[in-house]
Amino acid sequence: MASTETTAAKDGTDLAGLEAGLDALETVDSGRTPFHRTLTQKVLPPVVAVLLVLAFWQFLVSSGIADDPTKLPPPSAVWDELRASWLEGTLHQYIWTSVSRGLLGFLLALAIGTPLGLVVARVRFVRAAIGPILSGLQSLPSVAWVPPAVIWLGLNDRMMFAVILLGAVPSIANGLVSGVDQVPPLFLRAGRTLGATGLKGTWHVVMPAALPGYLAGLKQGWAFSWRSLMAAEIIASSPDLGVGLGQLLENGRNTSSMPMVFFAILLILVVGIAIDLLIFSPLERRVLRGRGLLARS
Repeated sequence: MASTETTAAKDGTDLAGLEAGLDALETVDSGRTPFHRTLTQKVLPPVVAVLLVLAFWQFLVSSGIADDPTKLPPPSAVWDELRASWLEGTLHQYIWTSVSRGLLGFLLALAIGTPLGLVVARVRFVRAAIGPILSGLQSLPSVAWVPPAVIWLGLNDRMMFAVILLGAVPSIANGLVSGVDQVPPLFLRAGRTLGATGLKGTWHVVMPAALPGYLAGLKQGWAFSWRSLMAAEIIASSPDLGVGLGQLLENGRNTSSMPMVFFAILLILVVGIAIDLLIFSPLERRVLRGRGLLARS
């Protein structure tokens, strides 16, 4: 009898420990990450990486390994280009011209790619008909759309947006299709049991469950939007279009100004990284953390 009671007590203790462990796993730490940890883990590593790249760049120039400034200018020459652009008041114009086009084009691609992706994912005939076409369009270089867009629409903003749409819509649609394919069938059956069918089931069951894959498609869609826009601005130049970052890069090539070329490349890189860090990365972390797929650091 004593042995039985001891075993029962031990089993109860084990179950209590198991329940406590499960509760601990389900508990979400809502505390804010300390500033010093954010500084050392999130801010310091990329800053150190950038400084190392600049140091190596300067070493190549100073050591004479890259002794032709027409091919590899020193970092100081690129800084002088940036400073001159800031003092002339044109720096923000270059950035805003491209960023405004890129974001508006991405929003248009989002409005078209999302319903298209849902239809392709949910309607078998449509998927068989245009699914391979979307995959082919996604692999097609965006620069290939610039010449026909110029011929069809002329040198204007509509041409720019057309190139962005043709580059971004397939990525957004395919990302959503991939996300829907990964939704567990149990979720769909449970939704139908609770009356979530048709559009209601799509909004309350399919879209939330497919959100991680959808966000991955959005990130890729933004990358395609940005690259498509840069290709369009480089190839199609006109005074009516203004000077964006792609046109600034082309101006540097036309004038054989390597500081301007590197200045434009750095701006294009910085804007692309900033959009990802400020918009898409926080959304992705929030979604993954809400599903228990990302531990709080």
